[in-house]
Amino acid sequence: DGRPHSTVFHHHAHASALLTEHGVGDAAIVFAWDGVGYGADGTLWGGEAFVGRPGHWERRASLRSFRLPGGDKAGRSPWRSAAALCWEAGVDCPVPVPDPIVRAAWERGVNAPRSSAAGRVFDALSAIVLGVTETSFEGQGPMWLEACAEPVQRFPELPIGPDAQGVLRIDWAPLLAACGNKRTGAGERAGAAHAALADAICRVAESERARCGVSVAGLTGGVFQNRRLLELAAGGLAQLGFRVLCPERVPCNDGGLSYGQVAEFLGAARGTS
Repeated sequence: DGRPHSTVFHHHAHASALLTEHGVGDAAIVFAWDGVGYGADGTLWGGEAFVGRPGHWERRASLRSFRLPGGDKAGRSPWRSAAALCWEAGVDCPVPVPDPIVRAAWERGVNAPRSSAAGRVFDALSAIVLGVTETSFEGQGPMWLEACAEPVQRFPELPIGPDAQGVLRIDWAPLLAACGNKRTGAGERAGAAHAALADAICRVAESERARCGVSVAGLTGGVFQNRRLLELAAGGLAQLGFRVLCPERVPCNDGGLSYGQVAEFLGAARGTS
């Protein structure tokens, strides 16, 4: 309507909410993991790591992206996320795909936006480990996966390397075989998936500390409502000597988003004044 406005990206708001809640003015690395939110590159983000401060973020790491068949429909149909990861990795999907037209549309990029969402990765793993194909609300499959997860000592190490833009990509592909190995109990497979992703978070943080000296690490976004993932990642980061920030008074999910939008706007304004 012609009135002045500012654009604030979804995951920048998550990161800004966390640092502002804790009154942190120094640069930090913040992992913003959730379902999907529009990203600055036009894809659907959701497994991001930013370095900086409110209003001034640099995307430094992300989960490996994949094309999501059905777009928003995937939020309540974990089989779609399982198919997406398996097709992206070039392996057979162990979860039934009810309609073959979905694969044809995916191959043509029809209604299959590219995403790096951690929530959809957890959806996929819940389908592979527990056979969850349809749910009544977003996050139901990952909640069941968390509930059945057992402590583990061994887990796959996920490859991490830069893409063409220099963004570190955490490759979830080794989780497909590990989670699909039915010679191992579901609880152990679920536990290994959580441990592998938490370990990857710690290795990304270490890499960024070596690069730019950040010593504060934050964990936010709806995926960190998963207590097992949060405790494994926070514990690992603390052991590495990071000051770890977790949401306390402001919700880590989208309930804290408007607070983060204001924090991001004010941070950007301070940087230009």
